[in-house]
Amino acid sequence: MRPTHVLICMMTGLSASFPIQPPLPSTVNSTNWTGYPTRTLANVTVIDTPLVRDALAFTRKHSSDEVWNHVMRGWLYGALILEDNDTLRATVDPEVHALAAIMHDLGFDQTPSSPIVSADRRFEIDGAIAARDFISHHGTQESWPERRMQLVWDAIALHSQASIYAYKEPDVAAVGNGVSADFTAPAVFGIPEQAYAAVLQEFPKVDLLGSVEQTFFWLCQTKPATTYDTFLQPWGERLVPGYSAVGHRGMDMILENLEQ
Repeated sequence: MRPTHVLICMMTGLSASFPIQPPLPSTVNSTNWTGYPTRTLANVTVIDTPLVRDALAFTRKHSSDEVWNHVMRGWLYGALILEDNDTLRATVDPEVHALAAIMHDLGFDQTPSSPIVSADRRFEIDGAIAARDFISHHGTQESWPERRMQLVWDAIALHSQASIYAYKEPDVAAVGNGVSADFTAPAVFGIPEQAYAAVLQEFPKVDLLGSVEQTFFWLCQTKPATTYDTFLQPWGERLVPGYSAVGHRGMDMILENLEQ
């Protein structure tokens, strides 16, 4: 993996900025993808099961306009990556991919007293747990065995860690790559420029850096212990007055115990 891919993925997690609330899209396509109903969204064919629609509504309820646009772009870019790769298309579970991509940033819910966000877990873990609970309550045990559930959990928990998810199952990597594509040029993941532009037109990004900084500031300020020794630590050091990871890093623990 190129180093730039890892750096880009450190930015993943947020957002484009869109001043009005985007609606849940409803353009229907009557074709099927591996036995699933599908529809067309920004000229991209995506899975359209009741569970995916419920996940869209749930995520919209717990997302700002900026986060909503970002997760939709990440889902659609991932679908485009799968669409142009016959091997991945035949391998990746489209419902697993859709649910993980749609719910990957639930840990960014800044609603006061959010039922999703914890005080002591990384935002990726908050999102993974929320997605698992959502599927448990909305899916059936027969259609959602532990293996499928674990793929969704892993895809969300690892989506900001390109150096790890790149070596996981194709379902997990596809989610991370789709999210990363929101921070790159189309060619980095082989997405046709025209298709990339169509997604941007449907779900525009405005002041992406400002959105990223606001959310990362919030995480580093409100639950700093979950950001030490993560890609968020440099953001806390840059943005939050008085923020310091010294004494909380893995390096500090090792030095403290071995330099005696």
